[in-house]
Amino acid sequence: MDPVSPSWGELFAHGIGGQKDLPIPLELTIAGAVAALTVSFTVLAIAWRTPRYDETNGRPAPPRLVTLVGSRPWFYALRTLGMLAFAYTAMVAVAGEDSLINPLFGIFYVLLWVGFVPVSLLFGPAYKAISPVRTINAGFARLTGSDPERGVFEYPAWLGHWPAAIGLYAFVWMELVYPFATELGPVRLWLAIYVAAMLVGGTLFGNRFYEMGDPFEVFSTLVARMSIWGRRGDELVIRSPLANLANTPVRPGLVAVVAVLFGSTAFDSFKDSIRWVKFIQGDYVQDHDLGLLFGNLGLLSFVLMVAVVFTVGTMLTGVGPEMRRRDLPGQFAHSIVPIVIGYVIAHYLTYLLEVGQQTIIYMSDPFSNGSNWFGTANWTVSYYFSLHPSLLAVIKVLAVVTGHVVGVIAAHDRAIQLLPKKHQLTGQLPLLVVMICFTAGGLYLLFAA
Repeated sequence: MDPVSPSWGELFAHGIGGQKDLPIPLELTIAGAVAALTVSFTVLAIAWRTPRYDETNGRPAPPRLVTLVGSRPWFYALRTLGMLAFAYTAMVAVAGEDSLINPLFGIFYVLLWVGFVPVSLLFGPAYKAISPVRTINAGFARLTGSDPERGVFEYPAWLGHWPAAIGLYAFVWMELVYPFATELGPVRLWLAIYVAAMLVGGTLFGNRFYEMGDPFEVFSTLVARMSIWGRRGDELVIRSPLANLANTPVRPGLVAVVAVLFGSTAFDSFKDSIRWVKFIQGDYVQDHDLGLLFGNLGLLSFVLMVAVVFTVGTMLTGVGPEMRRRDLPGQFAHSIVPIVIGYVIAHYLTYLLEVGQQTIIYMSDPFSNGSNWFGTANWTVSYYFSLHPSLLAVIKVLAVVTGHVVGVIAAHDRAIQLLPKKHQLTGQLPLLVVMICFTAGGLYLLFAA
């Protein structure tokens, strides 16, 4: 490894550069981002007076592609890939060395969590396509003569995405708060509980449970709403990502899911800030348990803050006689998805590229005995972005601002669909204020590390 390159341990701390890397002052960056949102809203208010996105949008995908992705060999190939990845992960979890050179940590925290974001953006709901728990559940169903689509009970509509929200929170808690997150035992236990919970859920409620409650599948599917691939009934179509996003089903727990995704990423930036590090390592917080308590309170506070601010902002909009105010947060929740994607790209870009490369290198030597299973053990990691902080800073800002502008467009299209004409512009102002607060606060936290 190059002596000037970041170490493996430093990269696991999500180090991506701070305010000193900005080629322009932070205050000017925030002002420019707020101006971009305001101008976007003004242009939309003038030029965009009718809804443009619905499930009828899009053109049919090329026939050859439709034939390929709809074929049984393609289906089985993807499920086989998922099971091979599952078997490898289980192998290194059980028999691998308890150290950071075990590829399990990179698979769990990088490839599974961050890696599925670009994959889902490019190819659609990728985790659903390769889901090992879906495959295992289908195998059990075949052995027992039951239907994997149907469980013992019908999935309760009121439960919605709440199991996924809880699972996502458990993951980010493990990554960001739990002090032994880079020890083999706890990660192995987390994965075992996840698999057990998914298999029980699949047995009880069938594949509907995975669509609604699998945290990784729900995350991947939400991100895939910003891909060009969509469905019109059973037909594969190519359409604007904003049209896919507008067709996100409104279900209980959707606001909680996006709040966990957005709030946890913001807290990840905050916990790397100088102010937080000094507080945790200072004289006041000397007790380990007290530091853990503050970490838990910090993560929970950020998630709740996102949920409360977004809920209040959407409920303050004007509402017609056919829509209750308490239903508005769910109706607008899809507009947070591009914001989440923007922050994930901004916050985890170097983490994905650099630790991801290192993970692929370590995967060739799963038992740390000098093996080279996949021919990658002798590769070297490129630290291009870490060594070009100004370029990295520009990418961060563009990702965050682009995510918010797309979010404003999605929210505006939904607002003119739902709100009465006399409130279509004034009713959106509270939500615009929310977006501006998210942008300014997010950029500040991103560059405060």
